[in-house]
Amino acid sequence: MELEFKLHPAQLEIFNSPKRFVVCVSGRRFGKSYLSAVKCLIEGLRMENEYGYDLSNKDVFYIAPTFNMAKDIMWRLLKQLGHQVIESTVENQGVLRLINGRHIYIKGSDKPDSLRGVGLSYAVLDEYATMKPETWEEIIRPTLADVKGSALFIGTPAGKNHFYELFLDAQTKPDEWDTFEFKSVDNPFLAVEEIEAARSTMSRAAFRKEFEASFQMGSGTLFSEDMVQIGMEPPEGTWYLSYDPAGFAEVAGKMTSKLKRLDEHAIACVKVSPEGWYVDDIVVGRWGIREASLRLLRLAQKYRPLSIGIEGGSLKNAIMPYINDQMRRLHIYPSIINVTHGGQKKTERIVWALQGRMEHGRIKFNSGEYLSQFKDQLLDFPNPMAHDDMLDALAYTDQIAKTVYSDNIVIDQWEPVDTTAGY
Repeated sequence: MELEFKLHPAQLEIFNSPKRFVVCVSGRRFGKSYLSAVKCLIEGLRMENEYGYDLSNKDVFYIAPTFNMAKDIMWRLLKQLGHQVIESTVENQGVLRLINGRHIYIKGSDKPDSLRGVGLSYAVLDEYATMKPETWEEIIRPTLADVKGSALFIGTPAGKNHFYELFLDAQTKPDEWDTFEFKSVDNPFLAVEEIEAARSTMSRAAFRKEFEASFQMGSGTLFSEDMVQIGMEPPEGTWYLSYDPAGFAEVAGKMTSKLKRLDEHAIACVKVSPEGWYVDDIVVGRWGIREASLRLLRLAQKYRPLSIGIEGGSLKNAIMPYINDQMRRLHIYPSIINVTHGGQKKTERIVWALQGRMEHGRIKFNSGEYLSQFKDQLLDFPNPMAHDDMLDALAYTDQIAKTVYSDNIVIDQWEPVDTTAGY
């Protein structure tokens, strides 16, 4: 017996992933429910997995935030797609018995006791962002252990919460985990004009969340998007580079897994003039120390800054030998200045350096590729689960830049009485 399913290219990419655990962030109407139904049926029909385990007495779970939601989304779809291989159904409990004797269950994470005490070979956690993280960590994950079962996490973001953390952490474990990001427009069966109609009536934050699958929701309260003003490079001024090296930072919040996320290197390239700051670029990425030192000095070759500010401490001590080696190799010797926290908390330091300047239009930005990512960090700040490396690097400019203001300058007319002493 053959089952026929029609998956569009993005769905097929997820379906064909060989990894044990798959995390997919998708926009509305991407087709995640259809994909989830197909995966549940295919996994339910398997009698043995790739590890050689017998699956005949193991179940498949489709889990949504509530049982009613799970049944509304998946029950009819499963019966429609799998009618050829479904032997019987239990309507009020949401149970399908397949022709091979295995079962697919519809479940809600709001009733955790109904998820315990079973053995699973596969689980779909739909809209995981609105479930409690304990659903996976303490309940579902252990039930997969005895046959090395698999799981699919799929849904639309709800800010930078445990789903966001899971997505980041999965990227650090490529042996068993795979991650995907798809927008609604990646579904070729969804009319583009419908997406554009939604764009015209929704707020930017809501549209990015629902249709562009963005974790950024503008949850911060200290900055707004209209504070980011695009401008032209001023003819006068002095270039500075400020560098925030990457390190490990423990994620805040009541995360039972106590995950950690990797910070990113960030280098702000700023021209300081009497009109204020002009941000030409903020180069950001996850690099090794050697590559980071080379990128920094290549930027120094390009901008010829008066000085480079680097956050002091163990990270600076680790990277300085590499910077010194690259300076000798490239024959450039920029002035490197130590910048510090100055006893301030990060939030206070960033707000002090940036908020007032941006409110009064004294920071202008080049409309480069970096700007979208910078806005995401700006609007989320000070969310402890969001990156703020670009903000940190830019704020350090305040410590190294020397500004000369040209407004209402009065040049005194005087002559020294004593040319040696100067007065």
